Amino acid sequence: MTDTEETEHSAELVERVAAIDIAKASGMVCMRLPHPGRAGRRTQEVWNVPASTIGILELGDRLVCQGVTRVVMEATGAYWRPFFFLLEARGLECWLVNAREVKNVPGRPKTDKLDAVWLAKLTERGMLRPSFVPPKPVRQLRDLTRMRAVLIRERSRHKQRVEKILEDAHIKLSSVATDIFGVSGRSMIEALIAGERNPRVLADMARGCMVVKKAALTEALTGQFEDHHAFLCRTLLDTIDHLSGQIDAMTSRITEAVEELPCPGPRGGSQPGPGPDLVAKLVTIPGIGERTAQMLLAELGPDMTVFPTADHLVSWAKFAPRTVQSGGKNTSAPTGKGNPWIKGAIGEAALSASRSNTFLGARYKRIVKRRGRKRALVAVGHSLLVIIWHLLNDPETPYTDLGSAHHQHLIDPTRRTRDLVRQLKALGHDVTLTPAA
Repeated sequence: MTDTEETEHSAELVERVAAIDIAKASGMVCMRLPHPGRAGRRTQEVWNVPASTIGILELGDRLVCQGVTRVVMEATGAYWRPFFFLLEARGLECWLVNAREVKNVPGRPKTDKLDAVWLAKLTERGMLRPSFVPPKPVRQLRDLTRMRAVLIRERSRHKQRVEKILEDAHIKLSSVATDIFGVSGRSMIEALIAGERNPRVLADMARGCMVVKKAALTEALTGQFEDHHAFLCRTLLDTIDHLSGQIDAMTSRITEAVEELPCPGPRGGSQPGPGPDLVAKLVTIPGIGERTAQMLLAELGPDMTVFPTADHLVSWAKFAPRTVQSGGKNTSAPTGKGNPWIKGAIGEAALSASRSNTFLGARYKRIVKRRGRKRALVAVGHSLLVIIWHLLNDPETPYTDLGSAHHQHLIDPTRRTRDLVRQLKALGHDVTLTPAA
């Protein structure tokens, strides 16, 4: 079967383009325009601009005067941000492209000038896809949620260091207490730092469910805790308290940013306010808490028009299976490298949802039997992203769980009965079926 498609080369060609190969202190610009005197020919100009605000604004004025309609640049660290935001504010259409998709042809020499020319040629032929760059309020919310995640991660590292110091002092508190930084554990550590060494006195500080473990605590708190360990623990605990205060302040700022988040209006505009409602809707999904919902809203944004369908969102987040075919054979391939913050949040939510008695939990249990744990979690993450897209795309749609028995209702009873009878006969049994009253 032959597929034919008619295309117009002139319609696909972007006439006035510019491409920037960005470095830390400068950017190599290549501008390609139609030739003023020869039809079908093009002119090319390459020059270097400083990566300063004044230099980028002058570049924007020059590109506007030349009638450039599209400016493309690679995602190079954080150095692309001044070029992108300043040129976008100047009224130019800016595209940020993945550097992996614009690799130069092997065998050609690599210079900044040749890279800029190659990027411009790909741009004018429409062979690139722009990356998702959210608006400024979403970018600010994203910075806050990512900073909070970094602080939480750093606090966890310091807590692990405290546990390591206790182990070095032969204090086995973590073997008895689930959380050594709970009310009981923190009181015992503070007492050790203050100079208390009697394990019975330390064990009497237990509170709540730890009271029944006093005998085990007495044995665990018998060690060689010295002033050296006390100094290290004091330093780490002060750092942990400082990080906890910063995390709380960051959470308050995130809550304010979510309330001020502009969401798409009924006629394509934007209106402030529905941010908290979207977070409340996402929290209704099994496995997603308030912190994860804020992270997802910051990474995806409230406007789902950038993802035409749920499949586009799943593919962008790299939770979709890749098609790799060669010689008529389909082979499995990794999902690819996507947004690490999205993958972390969805992975954590999928792991939590897999333990619940819900549709997502049943989906995990069905897949894990034959495909393994990792692929089952990816499948649950895929389902989570589809649900999230529908909830954000239609604010009036509530989440309704299908239930853990949803897949059982889809099974044909006749076929299921036939399979079970065949299995019993294979085990050597005679089966007689009697319809129930």
